[in-house]
Amino acid sequence: WLLLVHQHLWLLQPLYFLPPAFCAAPLPNTETAVMASRASSIVVALVALTMFPEALAFVFPGPLFSRTAAPSSASSKVVMSAAAPLTKWDRMSTNWKGARRTANLDKAGFGYDEFSTFLEGQDYKFARGDVITGTVVQFDFQGALVDIGAKAAAFMPIREASLIPVSDVGEVLDIHESREFQIISDEDDQGQLQVSLRRLEFQKAWDHIMSIQSEDKALDCDVLGVNRGGAIVSVHGLRAFLPGSHLCGVLPTDDIIGQTLKVKFLEVNQENNKIIVSNRRAVVEDQMQELARGDVVQGVVKAIKPYGAFVEISGMSGLLHISQISYDRIDDLSTIIQPNTIIKCMIIDHDKVNGRIALSTKTLEPEPGDMMKDSQRVFDLAEETAAKYHERMEAERKAREEAAKDIVMGLGDDLDSTLPGASPLGDILSPATSSDGEADKEAEA
Repeated sequence: WLLLVHQHLWLLQPLYFLPPAFCAAPLPNTETAVMASRASSIVVALVALTMFPEALAFVFPGPLFSRTAAPSSASSKVVMSAAAPLTKWDRMSTNWKGARRTANLDKAGFGYDEFSTFLEGQDYKFARGDVITGTVVQFDFQGALVDIGAKAAAFMPIREASLIPVSDVGEVLDIHESREFQIISDEDDQGQLQVSLRRLEFQKAWDHIMSIQSEDKALDCDVLGVNRGGAIVSVHGLRAFLPGSHLCGVLPTDDIIGQTLKVKFLEVNQENNKIIVSNRRAVVEDQMQELARGDVVQGVVKAIKPYGAFVEISGMSGLLHISQISYDRIDDLSTIIQPNTIIKCMIIDHDKVNGRIALSTKTLEPEPGDMMKDSQRVFDLAEETAAKYHERMEAERKAREEAAKDIVMGLGDDLDSTLPGASPLGDILSPATSSDGEADKEAEA
């Protein structure tokens, strides 16, 4: 007890100030008397704590004063115990049971049993690959949160927002917008799923491409980039290859990046994710239907070669051979035609399958050699000269037909004159009728 009092003497400080009369008779006001008074106060405190052990357990909480019954005997020693004091919140929560409300089942239209049966019939399981309907509830820096009816909102990363990469998910979605999403992951520790729009658009794009290919239709595409072999284009969000040999009227350079070209499919392989398109095939089949031999067209000179010039006509490339420029001999083509100049020429031949066009300017010359003397005059009078050229060609065609007819008729007259007598040709060539059997056999032979 002395050791205990010595360790916790500070707790008995208030007892130091008990009046001396409470402990013993008054003593002289000396230092010895004061010490005796304080000692008597300590003795009174110890006696009080001994008589009331619960108070001692409250002052010194711990296992030393815990009141527990030994399991071996009913008459085991009783050890003092002090329970932890309840806080104000604990006392309030113990007494407060909450407001009691009675549900109005008539107003709700269903009861607890019906609601429980309804919940049991619902399926809240989500699996990877399922397509569900969700509502966008919040935008995030890295994506968006979508309410799909799960216990936690699903997350759509920004890379899964569209086939074409975007920097902001708000470019393709709006808040409170309902769309179909595809689940692309399992639930994490917080019960959150990941969904995607890009996977659905990818499949829809392939379905659309397969439908267009089966119908052999032309479609527009944007040029994304170029390489040595050709160009990379975007077809409904998917990347396709356009060979340089199938570009019509242009070359695979950086100048065509961003342009829109009309193409048709050459090869489509969904398993290997391979798409090859052709610009030449689309242009040829579309515009070749409107071109005919003898038409006067306007084009731009794109390149000069020793054997002629390449002229772009409505996106197609035509060859103006050096022998078709003028009736006079040309030694230097660059002195007559320069690149990037606009000229008029006549179509003298075309290959619709391969998309090749043969052009001529000498058929538009009012006089032989005018292309070398004054080419602008030739272009100004192109339509008038072409009309005269067609009339001349038509007259020559009719003259040839008449000449051929006269030749055929002349051959017929010569054949009639060589036959003996005046018998008709049919009577001479047909077998003669005879009454005897030998004549019939000879006729049959």
